[in-house]
Amino acid sequence: PPAKYLLPEVTVLDYGKKCVVIDLDETLVHSSFKPISNADFIVPVEIDGTIHQVYVLKRPHVDEFLQRMGQLFECVLFTASLAKYADPVADLLDRWGVFRARLFRESCVFHRGNYVKDLSRLGRELSKVIIVDNSPASYIFHPENAVPVQSWFDDMTDTELLDLIPFFEGLSREDDVYNMLHRLCSSWIHTELFGNFLCCYRAATKWN
Repeated sequence: PPAKYLLPEVTVLDYGKKCVVIDLDETLVHSSFKPISNADFIVPVEIDGTIHQVYVLKRPHVDEFLQRMGQLFECVLFTASLAKYADPVADLLDRWGVFRARLFRESCVFHRGNYVKDLSRLGRELSKVIIVDNSPASYIFHPENAVPVQSWFDDMTDTELLDLIPFFEGLSREDDVYNMLHRLCSSWIHTELFGNFLCCYRAATKWN
């Protein structure tokens, strides 16, 4: 029979930590079937009996971001991609074992043409769960738990992950994630103007 929740019990190592659900594509990496000269990884993926090479670029500062997230939170990779692609990418990306669990397309809920990540199925208290994702459709069931990020493709001057670290350091100290997320311009989170999230955070903390 299927498990009641998607995640196992919290380990002793992560007891008391909040759970951060992190997306893969266009959040941490960008992948393409077209050759990329400066690809960080090349992952062979079998599709319909044929092996295809997938070229993967790492978002700038992803290493620092993941290492810090692993210190502060119980981290879960949750992607709408297939495991046969995302699992080997995660093996190469997460050299530190930051992700305590990996969830793939089969763990999503297909809703109105989109693969939705239903946070209520994780088995964690929702007031202590945050999702980091570039796609609003992914967290349509729980927008109040979302930290939106801009979709990333190939801009090597991007600093969004680095800029988010101080925000998450503060969030890790909150009793309830909703307090801080509501305080920091929650109105932006519920619109399509997701790039303003970091602007709001910077404005809110400028005088601290």
